[in-house]
Amino acid sequence: MGFIVAILFIVGFVVLISIRQINEYQRGVKFQLGRYKKTLMPGWRLVFPVIQTMRKVDIRVKAVDVPDQEAITKDNISARINAVIYYKVADAAKATIEVEYFQHAVGQLAQTTMRNVVGEMDLDEVLTKRDQASQKIKDIVDSLTDPWGIKVENVELKDITLPEEMKRTIAKQAEAERERRAVVIKSEGEVQAAQRLKEAADMLASSPGALHLRTLSTLNDLSSDQSNTVIFAIPVEILRAFDSVVGRFKEGK
Repeated sequence: MGFIVAILFIVGFVVLISIRQINEYQRGVKFQLGRYKKTLMPGWRLVFPVIQTMRKVDIRVKAVDVPDQEAITKDNISARINAVIYYKVADAAKATIEVEYFQHAVGQLAQTTMRNVVGEMDLDEVLTKRDQASQKIKDIVDSLTDPWGIKVENVELKDITLPEEMKRTIAKQAEAERERRAVVIKSEGEVQAAQRLKEAADMLASSPGALHLRTLSTLNDLSSDQSNTVIFAIPVEILRAFDSVVGRFKEGK
């Protein structure tokens, strides 16, 4: 009887120390006698000592800063660029078996890929098309880490640091562009104003009484001015009559 109790105690003790808890955000990679056996889901699982081992893998999305990298753009301009990469473990077994320290491997791969992608783009493209550059880096890193069981969710370029002389050059270029736009807008305004004046002149010329009304309106505006200047408005018809008389006089000569 005592022997049976001892056996049950030993079995119970072995089972008790074999219990492993896997949280919801983890997966357990189980090995038996050194060979991969299966991937364990969240909950309490039995991992018997000596013959079995288990490694827990966090499957939550991880945000990793890619350190500043010195990159040369396609137009031979040096720039320091850093980024952040978001990824998670899609296959815990592959992340454990296929690569050692996948966190470090993903970071190194992202650095190399970022330098290569920036080297294929002009500086203007890097500055204005960050989304395209980020998407290209994501696609490349995602395809290369797929055999490791890693899924890249997103890549974002954070800061692009340029040399001081290049910053001054870009500032001068932006100022020149603003001045050019101002001149163009002013010219367009003058063209529109001249067109409106021409339309108004044509309209007044086509209506015989319109010019008289405009003259009376101008006199009314002048009468409200506190000035000693006296203005006599002579109708255009009278001036034209004088002009015709002068012309006939010259012809008579």
